[in-house]
Amino acid sequence: MCINVCYLGEVEYQEALSIQESIWSLRIEKKIGDTLLLLEHPHVITIGRRGSKKNILVSEEFLEKMGVKVFEVSRGGDVTYHGPGQLVGYPIFDLALTDRDIKKFVYLLEEVFIRLLKDQFGKEARRDEDKYTGVWVGNDKIVAIGIAVKKWVTMHGFAFNVNTNLEHFSWIVPCGLKDRGVTSLERLIGSTIRFEDVVDKVQTYFGKVFGKSLNILDKEELFDLLKIQTQEGMER
Repeated sequence: MCINVCYLGEVEYQEALSIQESIWSLRIEKKIGDTLLLLEHPHVITIGRRGSKKNILVSEEFLEKMGVKVFEVSRGGDVTYHGPGQLVGYPIFDLALTDRDIKKFVYLLEEVFIRLLKDQFGKEARRDEDKYTGVWVGNDKIVAIGIAVKKWVTMHGFAFNVNTNLEHFSWIVPCGLKDRGVTSLERLIGSTIRFEDVVDKVQTYFGKVFGKSLNILDKEELFDLLKIQTQEGMER
């Protein structure tokens, strides 16, 4: 068994959501294997199921001027920001792998980054057990996690602050937590890191933590696979 992995580069939020939904439908029907999408978004704010627009601290006029779109989405969690320099990941996985245990799946997502940060950068990161999801360095969040599960297949996922401009988090109350901060890999190590190197490390650690080999696809190969699988379904 393997994980399909595709790095899409920068993708508008609505387009990425459509891609997720296409893969999710195929995964439900077992026409495609577990798939991890890795990408960056242009400036966007998303509000999860438990979120509130009150946690957006700037005006609609300001957001429009900055070109920031706002989406209300089906993932868990509150308000978060996505933007350049942040690695966003959407694992579309069948939870049969974790015996339909959603907490175990989230635990494994966190474990990817806890191990990666320690092994590759010598940084101690942690969970906030039984309180908040995500990965933390001290009281600062470096990886936000918010998923949705439908028919035991996951959607949405994580946001890893790599070279993210942390000032943009001042536009919101991140994840609705007023007593916590945010950080980035760039801040922790004191220098900008090549983004593609982080992409490679994240996909490698996904394979290690989830115990699967990787099937690396480029964007064209992924779209061809989706088109083939969709056509086969229509022909049936």
